[in-house]
Amino acid sequence: MSIRVIEDNGRLHVYFDYSLERIKKIKSIKGRFWDAGKKCWTIPLSDYCWAKLKELFPEEIIIGDTQDSLQDIPPYTEKDNLNTKKAEMLEALKKELVLKGYSPKTRKSYLGHARRFLGCFTKSAEQLSEDDVREYLLDLIKNKERSHSYVNQALSAIKFLCESVIKQGEIVINIPRAKKEKKLPEVLSQQDVLRIMKAVDNNKHRAILFLIYSAGLRVGEVVRLRPEDIDSKRRLIHVKQGKGRKDRYTVLSDIALSALREYYKKYRPEIWLFPGSVDDKHITERTVQRVFEKAREKSGIRKTVSVHTLRHSFATHLLEAGTDLRYIQELLGHSSSKTTEIYTHVSKSSIEKIQSPLDKLMQDLDEDNP
Repeated sequence: MSIRVIEDNGRLHVYFDYSLERIKKIKSIKGRFWDAGKKCWTIPLSDYCWAKLKELFPEEIIIGDTQDSLQDIPPYTEKDNLNTKKAEMLEALKKELVLKGYSPKTRKSYLGHARRFLGCFTKSAEQLSEDDVREYLLDLIKNKERSHSYVNQALSAIKFLCESVIKQGEIVINIPRAKKEKKLPEVLSQQDVLRIMKAVDNNKHRAILFLIYSAGLRVGEVVRLRPEDIDSKRRLIHVKQGKGRKDRYTVLSDIALSALREYYKKYRPEIWLFPGSVDDKHITERTVQRVFEKAREKSGIRKTVSVHTLRHSFATHLLEAGTDLRYIQELLGHSSSKTTEIYTHVSKSSIEKIQSPLDKLMQDLDEDNP
């Protein structure tokens, strides 16, 4: 078995099959200790420790992060048009992203963008220019019809690659970002949410969807919950290291808690609240997305929605019930109130008070012609 390394809260968690030789090697690293709860060795996240791991376990290290492992990125193939030098750059990019504390999802996205960018050119990475970057981004917008947010993320990835690996950050300095589209989120009515929930028979899946809607969780947050994150006495959920590496508390509803207790009695989870097919790994985000899609189809709802729509619906329904926008911002974990204000545009509480001029016209006509 290879050595599996997971970055978490400023430390590296090192997993491997029991071996006296491997234990002796890991003990030679300064600052190491055995984490009995996670059943792994943990060492500081530093250049020294990375170098020491490579020295002690050559050709064995796998960088991973539960199911969002960087190993989910397909291996490089001929169609990627990557020579050895460019492939080495992507490997270096992996390590830089880990060392700078980027989330697993961002690391995976950046690596994908960087691989596609480097594969578009036959010239070496050192020969790339500002014009090459501009033409690549223009192709994404005009020919591939990618969204502006996708193009902006591609630019961020290319910028990180140029500054941290290629060491030519000046080629992206003058490139403007695409103006973001102003799209409103899709929202389900409370009746539609109820229909979806009723379409789920599995206790585990029902508990997951209940938590997402009742607490406004992101799918990446709910799959990473641990049993100790549920504070049943205070009716709170502790979301650790959510988007932007931020901790926050959000509400735990009585109904969701009942669903959790029913699920817990049957499954008795230990490490993760919702484990996947392998006990030491959590359920994948993709699995939760499929669960929602199956429930949506079964409920007969035809709107184009995803599991993330439950989070949007949570915020909108709170706003319509009169909850202060500042509290909603805290529950969602938004850094800026401007992000939360988007729900004022989809809330029906203020719009429904406005009478359409057609209704007013017909009403006046009926009054004139009794």
